[in-house]
Order: sequence, then structure tokens, then C-alpha cells
Amino acid sequence: MRAILAGALALCLFPAGCETADLEQFGEVFGEVVGGTDGADGLSGSEVEAGLRQALTIGTERVAGQIGVTDGYWQDPQIRIPLPGRLGEAQEQLGKFGLSGPLDDLQLRMNRAAEDAVPAGKRIVIDAVQSITIQDAFSILNGGDSAATDFLRGRTEASLRTTFTPFVEDALQSSGAYQTLDGVTSSQPLLQAYAGNFKSDLTTHAVNFGLNGLFNYLAVEEKKIRDNPVARTTELLRRVFGSR
Repeated sequence: MRAILAGALALCLFPAGCETADLEQFGEVFGEVVGGTDGADGLSGSEVEAGLRQALTIGTERVAGQIGVTDGYWQDPQIRIPLPGRLGEAQEQLGKFGLSGPLDDLQLRMNRAAEDAVPAGKRIVIDAVQSITIQDAFSILNGGDSAATDFLRGRTEASLRTTFTPFVEDALQSSGAYQTLDGVTSSQPLLQAYAGNFKSDLTTHAVNFGLNGLFNYLAVEEKKIRDNPVARTTELLRRVFGSR
């Protein structure tokens, strides 16, 4: 079945192959492939598109509800954000003597900033979900376990980074992380020489790790919907993903 779909997709990469085929006809071919040769349970292209949008919207909502809350990053060893570079090294060394308290607090505040930024990021991701086309849906549905997540990351990462950065800066400022950083660097001679770079490094680091955590868990949710019938919580999801 997949060979038939692959052939149809390959033909439509070339203008000559699509001169007499419109999207409706292509959707009918796709519906027969994923729904069975008898076509009784075949899916239209619009159903596949709607199903992918619904799956990604549900997945994004679940992830935001999981990590965009207090301790969403901090209490999750899979996505907890470490301090960057020299700050992390100093934290490790001072921790051996029980003196890493201020840096531990800084790390906590940085994770809090990422948690606070997730709701703003969620809106960007969900808006991008609405841009999925029928052609995108065909490719995503028959792609790998994280095909939809990879698609969204490609579409949204630049916008997310632009949005996350000032949001994280504000969160770091309001949480007291920058003040904590100033206090730490002023009291540690080994860090004073690098104090000018730490704020930008801290912000960039928090944004990078924050986005990684978001997309890592979105990929987990995508795989659940693909593999586990229980995770398909609507009739449309059961039809689209149950036909694979």
C-alpha cells in the first residue's frame, strides 16, 4: 500500500505527472490506500488534514499542561535545565563543599522562567498547526514517529526563539534570577571576569533547553497517538490513525 502512495507522491513532484490530477483526485487515491482497497472506510484528504491538526493540537495542549506549570521543568530530570558553562562548573565544584546554594537557586529560577514561557510558545505552535496542508498531512501521516513534531519544529522554531527570548528575559528578571546572578558573580572571584556574558548566556541557554523540552515531549505525545489506540481520544483520531 505504501508503495502505491509513494508512487503517487513521486508523480506529483513533477508538473507533467499532475497535469490531469487535482487535489481531490489525489485525496481519493490516498483514502483508498490508507482505508483499505474496498474504500468502505477510506479517508478523504480533508479528513487526514483535520486529523493531523487535531492530533497536534491535543498533543500541544497536553505538553503545555505538563511542563508549563510550576516544577514542569524543575522536577523532571528529562528536561530540567542545567546551568550553562562556567556557571555549571562552579556549581559542581562548590557543591562538593556544600556552598552551591546561590547557584542552585539560580538554576531553579532559570527553570521557572522556562515554565512561565511555555504558554506563550503553545500559542505559536497551535497557530502553526493550522497551516498544515493536505500535502503536508499525507507526508506526516506516513512519516516516522516524530514526523509531525519535526514538521512543526521546522515551521515554528525561529518564531518560538524570537518570542521565548524576551519572555524568558522578563521571567528571569521578575523571578530574581538576574539579581541572584549578580550576587553570585560579585562574590566569586573566578566568575567576576565573565560577569558581562552571563546574562545573555543564561537567557540563550534557557531558551534552547526550554524549546528542546517542549519538542521532546511533543514527539512523545505524537508517538502515543500513532501507536496507542487509547491515546486517540476522538472519533476522527481513531479513524485517521487507526487506518495506518
